[in-house]
Parts: sequence; C-alpha cells; structure tokens
Amino acid sequence: MPGKQPKVAIVHYWLVSMRGGEKVVDQLVRVFPQADIFTLVCLPERLSEAIRSRPIKTSFLQKLPKATSLYQNFLPLMPLAIEQFDLAGYDIVISSDASVAKGAVTGPDTLHINYCHSPMRYAWDMYHDYMEGLGLGRLKKIAMAITMNYMRMWDVAASNRVDLFVANSEFVKGRIRKHYRREADVINPPVDVDGFTPQGEPGDFYLILGQIIPYKRIDVAVDAFNRSGRKLIIIGEGSEVARLKAMAGPNVSLIGHQPFDVIRDHYRRCKAFIFPGVEDFGITPLEAQASGRPVLAYRGGGALETVLEGKTGLFFEEQTAESLNGAVDRFERGDHAIDPQACVANAARYSESRFRERIGSYVLKAWDEHRMRTMAPSGKEVA
Repeated sequence: MPGKQPKVAIVHYWLVSMRGGEKVVDQLVRVFPQADIFTLVCLPERLSEAIRSRPIKTSFLQKLPKATSLYQNFLPLMPLAIEQFDLAGYDIVISSDASVAKGAVTGPDTLHINYCHSPMRYAWDMYHDYMEGLGLGRLKKIAMAITMNYMRMWDVAASNRVDLFVANSEFVKGRIRKHYRREADVINPPVDVDGFTPQGEPGDFYLILGQIIPYKRIDVAVDAFNRSGRKLIIIGEGSEVARLKAMAGPNVSLIGHQPFDVIRDHYRRCKAFIFPGVEDFGITPLEAQASGRPVLAYRGGGALETVLEGKTGLFFEEQTAESLNGAVDRFERGDHAIDPQACVANAARYSESRFRERIGSYVLKAWDEHRMRTMAPSGKEVA
C-alpha cells in the first residue's frame, strides 16, 4: 500500500572482521536500522556495535569445525550455503558482495540490489595472481582449477538473480560489464575521513598499510626502497610477511598489525603513502589524504578515481622498482606542489555521511520504481 515501509534484508558474504566490505554493512545498517542481516559465518565480537545490534542469521557453515577462521577453505560449499537463506517476506534485499552474496534466492516481487565491491577476483581477472601466490602443489592446483571453473559458471548464473548492480568504483563497473554483461551505477564506499586529520610536519619515512598479500604488490615497494635506501614502514599482516621480511633491507620495517592510534600517527607523519597494487577502489589512499599526506600510486584500478595527479599525489606507470623510485624522485624534487589541504578536501568527498545519503536515496528510489512496475493497472499490487 502507499507509504508502506519496506522490509529490508542485508546479505553479506562473511562477517569476521571490520574491513572495507564490513564497513559498508555498518553504514547500510545505519541507513536501514530495522534490517536483518544474513551471512555465511560470523564472529560478533569483531563487529561494530551497529551490526551487532541487528539480528544476524548465519548459514550451516557456521557449525563446521573452524569455519570462522578457515572459512575460505569452504569455498565450494558457499554457493549452496547462500542459497539456503529464506528471504521470503522481504521487500528489499541488499547484497554486499565480493564473493557469493549475490546468489541469494529472492522472490519475484522482491527488489534485489547488489552493492558490488568486485566480482570474485580469485575466479576472474586475478585468478592467476591468486594461484601463484598460494604456493600450491600440483594436485591442489588441479583441484583449485576445477573449483574455480565451477565457481565462474555459478557466479554468472547468480548475477542474473540481481535486479540492480551498484559498483563501488568505475573500475569495478567495468569488471561487472566484462564478467556479467550487466550495467551498474556507481556509489563509492564510505571512508571514515573524520577519523583522520592532519597534524604536525611529516617525518622521514614513507608508509604502506594493508593486507600483506601477493596481489597488493608490496614486493615492488620493498625492492624499490632497498635500492634507494629511503626509509619505508609497512603496517599489516598476511601471507607475504615472511617473504618480504627476508627481502627487506635495514631501511624497510614490517611492524605487523597496529592499533588505530598508531595507524593514525603514521599516516600523519609519513612523507607520502605508497600504493603499488591494483585495487577495486582503495580506502587507504583516502585515509592518507584525509591525514593531509600525498599518495604515490601505480596508475591502475581505483586509485585513478581517488588520487588527483599533481594535486593530491603522483602515479608511476609500471609495477617495477625503477618506475616507483622515479615517482619518489619526482615527489622529492617538488616537481608538483601538493597541498595538504587539497588532499583533505579530496578525501572529504568520500565521507560516511555522503555514502549514507547516496545509498539511501538510491535504494528508496529504486523501491518506488519497483513497486510501480509490480502494481496492476487498477492500482492494486500484484499478488
């Protein structure tokens, strides 16, 4: 009936930490505070208060041994698990996805909006990068190849269950078009820019922060700084830590996971933030800019949308030590006058409040249009 408040469900692949995808869920819950949450596995103690405040329904994977820590090992079961959620009675389903959440099964009158962080990187365009980084033996490689073949077929089929795609960047929009042959609107993800502010003068080091995994290409930065002798600090954890520590010279420090206050302090005091990988969007370069610090990024992926060349950072053309060192040389020569306030202003465009405003308006407008399509000419809703 007119004025009816839609019943909303939020489907997310897994809730075991508060990284970029989970921060989107946190903001969605703030926009739709009555929404229920569905996820494959969950560790409530690691989630925000906003997420924990809502009913969270988990899949049968939650009951399997070590599922909350080794959930990625259950990838072949994830399509089955996501399809078991009973979403009958929900008017709107918002799937937040870089994996299998888009495969949730909804009824014909339900509006399914997929907020896509990326199509499955490990199944599509970054498949070979992931396979090389896993260090698998021959038999495991064969098993993984068979699994990924199945996952690609299922993923395309699942994409047809979505009514509207929303991409987190123009880069991801292109991936959606390539892999799913679907168009998408773009709403950039939320960045806690208010949590990062400039303070004081920069120190004597460059900074990298994030997961230490192969596709981030942090090895390129370690090689570059080994050669130049400049100081580099790397914050984060991941499968590449041991290898990079073995590579690193005395001027390169990997200091592991750090609390927020330490991270904020390093953002504020770094000469510049180094971003050598290809990301779907990339929140850390915006956190650095919110701290008044420039970004030196590889020219690819989401960084092309969030770094303003010559104003808030510089790009390097190849993922090589030589190319990265060339960008650092240009930065230190002062070829471009990068203003800290320009960095802050650019980051402010991606605030959490801006995301809530955009996604809330988008969903409700889509809901109104969906209801008009499902109403009979007499004005009565179709049963």
